[in-house]
Amino acid sequence: MDAVRVSALRERLAGTGWLEAVGGFAGSLRRSVERRGAGELLLVGTEAYEPWHLAAHLEDEAAWSAVPRLAPTLLRHRPPATAPTHLAHDLRRLTEAGRGATVLVVAPAAVGAPLLERVQDARRHGATVLALDGAGPVAPSTDGDLAGPTDPADLAGLADLAGLAHERLTVGTAAEEPFDLAQHLVSAAAGQPVGRRSALGRLAELAGRLASAPSLSRW
Repeated sequence: MDAVRVSALRERLAGTGWLEAVGGFAGSLRRSVERRGAGELLLVGTEAYEPWHLAAHLEDEAAWSAVPRLAPTLLRHRPPATAPTHLAHDLRRLTEAGRGATVLVVAPAAVGAPLLERVQDARRHGATVLALDGAGPVAPSTDGDLAGPTDPADLAGLADLAGLAHERLTVGTAAEEPFDLAQHLVSAAAGQPVGRRSALGRLAELAGRLASAPSLSRW
């Protein structure tokens, strides 16, 4: 999504409560990684969706904001044997996560049982669980479509994830463009000190940042 379209969305989203919801969720993410005793940020998607761009944006925000723990460890369901070290982490890291760790689950659609079980393990061991998912008609998409997932399996998987998450942000659609926008907004807002700027201000800054792509070389 380019900067011009993000700027246009700023006006459309004003007054909907969506930007405030993003700001609250991003603030929780930042507080979780900055709190005393905080450990690593574990970022995981579904078997069908790996949040590469969010990983890259969070790494950039970690550098820009001087909050190194915003840089995530990306967990993968089936990393190939030839994957570089930083892309070879699998779901077993969730089972090992304990108090101080933050788990951010990004799920546009159904979350499978193996991932849910490991997220439950992480929460049981004291990790903070945050979820960004596609359920529920919450945020307007760029074409005005508010439809979220309708498949019963998708809805059941997302409902189970909601029960595990300490905090959850629902996008309202699994469509690529609005779901990608939500991740841009969360990463940009997480890079700002909590309470420092308004949600509209963060979106204005995001529009400028999107003029240049994130550093994807590691991902």
